[in-house]
Amino acid sequence: MSIFADKTLMITGGTGSFGNAVLKRFLNTDIKEIRIFSRDEKKQDDMRHDYQARYPEYAYKIKFYIGDVRSLESCRSAMLGVDYIFHAAALKQVPSCEFFPMEAVRTNVNGTDNVLTAAIEAGVECVICLSTDKAAYPINAMGISKAIEEKIAVAKSRFSGKTRICCTRYGNVMCSRGSVIPLWIEQIRNGNAITLTEPKMTRFIMSLDEAVDLVLFAFANGENGDILVQKAPACTIQIQAEAVCELFGGNKEDIKVIGIRHGEKMYETLLTNEECAKAYDMGNFYRVPADNRTLNYDKYFSEGDHARVSLTEFNSDNTQRLTLEETKAKIASLEYIQNELSRTGNITK
Repeated sequence: MSIFADKTLMITGGTGSFGNAVLKRFLNTDIKEIRIFSRDEKKQDDMRHDYQARYPEYAYKIKFYIGDVRSLESCRSAMLGVDYIFHAAALKQVPSCEFFPMEAVRTNVNGTDNVLTAAIEAGVECVICLSTDKAAYPINAMGISKAIEEKIAVAKSRFSGKTRICCTRYGNVMCSRGSVIPLWIEQIRNGNAITLTEPKMTRFIMSLDEAVDLVLFAFANGENGDILVQKAPACTIQIQAEAVCELFGGNKEDIKVIGIRHGEKMYETLLTNEECAKAYDMGNFYRVPADNRTLNYDKYFSEGDHARVSLTEFNSDNTQRLTLEETKAKIASLEYIQNELSRTGNITK
């Protein structure tokens, strides 16, 4: 028996890459029901038929709910009987959020407020909100909206009753929907040069399975209002592009630099200097507790004697930097990449 035995889990934005990874992890366990909550009926229909074909003995556990996190009423109607929520619905593309910032606000900010309001009303036991490294020292609309999402989660946690609320913050998830590696593979197959923005740019990299691991770690270990991050490695965009070229037969000499896109940073941060001051080192993860002081600051003369983490900032420039061979091995280990290599007859080197 697991902690999910006979429980109902709801995934907002559940037709995306993260939702599919969670389904693959949980579908054949003793979980009672997994609700996929999203607004795209075509994606839901495709997903329904896919899982019915591949997992006929378990597909009955998946229930589909058409709705939008932007609507409090549709959130409320989908949450009756829900025990746990993984809140993954978001606008995640940096350039599109730069051009349409209010759309990012409506989904990432208002949507999170709606999900948490409905969850607290319904007595949901635990909500894990998925955030991003772009929420730390944000400079773009996507990162700013996700930073506000985190603030909403922490604020709601102060008055959430039986509902425990935590956030997870992670870097680039390789081969997730809209990410760069599938684009590069397609460019190589079409005989075109790989395009990258800035060779020296660094990014945290993790797999979808590691993203699920982080959420489950937060679920098992997070306290109300916590932000949890994984000690993820990083690499330069140049190294990542060269690794894909070596795996799929692309020409590294033909890599084309197109320049930094709207709202992009040279490196990303998972823990700010201020967060490091109160973070707890938990092995492969950091836990940042909520600041639960009241607004009556006169009561506080010190921050206590909690020893700060030795880092002053945890970013993609000062974390473990992967070599070309290490990056290639990490990419090659992904199920998506193995399937793509099988399609073209390539084998990992």
